[in-house]
Amino acid sequence: MSNKKNSVAAMVLVLAAAACSDAGKTADGVAGPSVSSGAEQVGIVYTQVEQLGNPLVQEVTIVKARHQEYDATMPYNTAGFKAETEAFIHTVGKRPTAYATAVANILYPDILIVDTSKPTSTAGYLSWTPPPLGVNGWGGRKLTDDVVDISLSAVFSSLLTAEGASCAPFQLPLCTDNVNANDKAFLSVFPYLAAPHT
Repeated sequence: MSNKKNSVAAMVLVLAAAACSDAGKTADGVAGPSVSSGAEQVGIVYTQVEQLGNPLVQEVTIVKARHQEYDATMPYNTAGFKAETEAFIHTVGKRPTAYATAVANILYPDILIVDTSKPTSTAGYLSWTPPPLGVNGWGGRKLTDDVVDISLSAVFSSLLTAEGASCAPFQLPLCTDNVNANDKAFLSVFPYLAAPHT
């Protein structure tokens, strides 16, 4: 009788192990990380579906037909799109060429920059850039940063220069989305993001 019980137990373990071997696959069969082993995974392929560092760079300054190409590009290789961003700031934003180049130089490569040698009290979106846009600060991005207004103000406002400016910083018509706060409170513990709407 005990041999029968041992055989059943062994069969259960085999089936459980087989089930765990699919733990790294999503519902559509795409390979992903395995949770059953700490060993290095060999042959796993990931597909990058989106890439976003600085808000509104792709969404506003790159034509929609190139978004998929942009999303498939590694962040450190996005400089190939820089000329398009400059052209947008110059032609749509009606800003001087030198200004368009200066702002594009801040936005590319399209990554968030963090300077760990600076005090964390100076953290904030684009804070790593020199004044008047930044504070030579820590950089990164706080959850409370109004990144849309900051981005729009960098492109369209008189924040850096009055020449060609369409609005005052963080003001209508083009330098704010008029959403000044999150509609749900952020959490005080990890993951810190506000609870989703259900």
